[in-house]
Amino acid sequence: MITLNMNKVKDISHEIRRKAREIEFEPLDAIIAKQIPGQNISKIEESRQAIRDKYSQIQNDIDSANNINQIYSIIDNLK
Repeated sequence: MITLNMNKVKDISHEIRRKAREIEFEPLDAIIAKQIPGQNISKIEESRQAIRDKYSQIQNDIDSANNINQIYSIIDNLK
């Protein structure tokens, strides 16, 4: 029988979550960094906040998961 360390599984899941969040941020961060004229920075910041909110909920879901199948389901939805 294989026994998984849930703390390690959660740590790895958070790494996957952070990488997915980073990928979503990339195009918005590029616009802000380049200060492209004509871009509505407040709309971009709203989009960035929506990403933060989404991944905050995912973080909570991972932390509250009770078994590996719940975590697999969360991570599968990130792809």
